[in-house]
Amino acid sequence: MTSYVVDTNVAIAANARDTHADLACQKACVSALSSLVKREVVAIDDEHLIIDEYRRHLHHSGMPGVGDMFFKHVFDNQYQPTRIHRVQISRVEDDERGFEELPPNAFDRSDRKFLAVAVVANATVVNATDSDWDEDWNESAALMSSLGVQVRQLCPNTPPSRHSASGHDEGRWPELAAAREIPQHAVLALVADDWPGRCRP
Repeated sequence: MTSYVVDTNVAIAANARDTHADLACQKACVSALSSLVKREVVAIDDEHLIIDEYRRHLHHSGMPGVGDMFFKHVFDNQYQPTRIHRVQISRVEDDERGFEELPPNAFDRSDRKFLAVAVVANATVVNATDSDWDEDWNESAALMSSLGVQVRQLCPNTPPSRHSASGHDEGRWPELAAAREIPQHAVLALVADDWPGRCRP
């Protein structure tokens, strides 16, 4: 069974708010989440670490953005094994590792749970703007190669950055984000067929 671990920055970009992702990247995230909800299995941990991070950045109501809809899908179906693959990961008191499933690494601590789930679930990581998953970063590429983790890069032309779930340094990109955000009625129209009854421009 193929499954996917979705970094929070993907859902944030799909919501088209508080993100430095450009229009092409935002649309790619909308399309990817739509496909995941319709056809694929999403991997999470059984301690709710990923869900808790989603909750801090997304709306459990499923509105108003596509990222919020994705979070609601994951939360509502978390005990449906045909939709959500829940795996056990083990935290350790080791700042260089974070989880028993990982070797010493330089990943941001908030991203380690996604990597640990990908290792256990043999899942592909879906990324938009977070440089921890940047395969051009030698240390990251070597680590993921050693663990057998593959990454689906939705926004290869968007400059990545670090240390924020939204994929950017807080406060660094407000003008860029404001200029490039997709109007919500346009975003919802893109996925109206995938969430019937929920997408109303």
